[in-house]
Amino acid sequence: MSTNATTHESHDNRLSELGPAVFETDLRLPDRREGKVRDTYTIPAHEDHFGHHVPRAMLMVASDRISAFDVIMPDPIPGKGRLLTEIAAFWLRWIEDQGLSPTHLIGTETDLIPESAFTQSTTQEMLEGRVTIGRLCKVIPVECVVRGYLEGSGLKEYNETGRVCGIQLPEGLEQCDKLPEPIFTPATKAESGHDENISFQQAIEHVEDLGGETLMERLRERSFNIYEAASAYAKDHGIILADTKFEFGLPIDEDGKITSHDPILIDEALTPDSSRFWPAADYRPGRAQKSFDKQYLREYLELLTKSGKWDKTPPGPSLPPEVVIGTHERYQQARDLLVGH
Repeated sequence: MSTNATTHESHDNRLSELGPAVFETDLRLPDRREGKVRDTYTIPAHEDHFGHHVPRAMLMVASDRISAFDVIMPDPIPGKGRLLTEIAAFWLRWIEDQGLSPTHLIGTETDLIPESAFTQSTTQEMLEGRVTIGRLCKVIPVECVVRGYLEGSGLKEYNETGRVCGIQLPEGLEQCDKLPEPIFTPATKAESGHDENISFQQAIEHVEDLGGETLMERLRERSFNIYEAASAYAKDHGIILADTKFEFGLPIDEDGKITSHDPILIDEALTPDSSRFWPAADYRPGRAQKSFDKQYLREYLELLTKSGKWDKTPPGPSLPPEVVIGTHERYQQARDLLVGH
C-alpha cells in the first residue's frame, strides 16, 4: 500500500471515530435563528416529565459548522459543537461559583426540551451534549472585549496609530507582546457582520437607553474581573488567554419586560470560538503563536487565498480531512487542558 493510500485510510478512520456531524437543526420550536455556529430557539413554558412547570427559556444548539473570515465552510468539524458546549458550560458554572457574575445558564440537558420539539431530522440523541438552555434576556448590543496581549485587529490598529480603540499603548510593542495591563476594547456588529471596534464613549451611546455610562462601567469592571480570574486559571492549566469577548444581557420576564438591571453573562464564554488560547509552553512574543482555536483553519485558507484558489467570499472551499481532523484536535486539546477528560 502506498504512503498516500495509508494516510488516506488513516484520515478516514479518524473521521469515522469522530462520529456523525450535525450541520443544521430543525426543531418544532418558535423563533429559530441560525448563526454561524449556533441555532437558537425559544422553548415555550411547559410541563416536564415529572409534571413540573418549566418557564419559557432560550435554547442554543451548537452545531459542528465552522466559519472563517465570516464565511461558513461547507464541511463541518464533527464533534466540535459538543466540545464548545462542554467548555462554555464549564466556564459559566465556574464564573458563577467564583462570584464573578451571574449567568444565563439553566442547564445543558436535552430533557429540558419538550419531546414534541424533536423531529425525524433532529432527534434528542443528536443533540445530546450540544445544547444550552438559558434565561431569556434583552441582549446588550455591545461585545465586551478584553485584551491582555497584542494580536489581531488590535495589533493592526496599534501598528497604524499606536492606540487600540482609543487607548494609548507604550511604543515599541511587538506582535503578541503582553500588555502592561489588560485593556477593555468594546465592539459592535457592523452591517457586514464583522465585529467593529468602538471607543468606550461610543459604547456608552450604544446602550444609552439601558443605563448608559453606569451600565458600561459595570460591564467593564465585570469583564476585567472575569478575564483576570480566568487567565490565572488557564495559565495554571498550560494556556495563555490572550483575549476574549463577553456578551451580557438584562433578564426579562415571559412578557419581555426587563426584571433586573444587573447584567448577566449570556451566550458562550471563554471558548476557542470567542477567545485566543495559546500554549503557554510555546509562547514567544514577536511572532504569531500556535493556538487552540480555528487559527489552524485560517492559516490553511490563507494559503488557498495566496495561491488564487479562494477569495474569502462565499461559498467556502471544501476542507481536506487533515484540516478537519487538525481543527478538531485543537478544540479537544483546549477542552482536555481546561476541563479535564
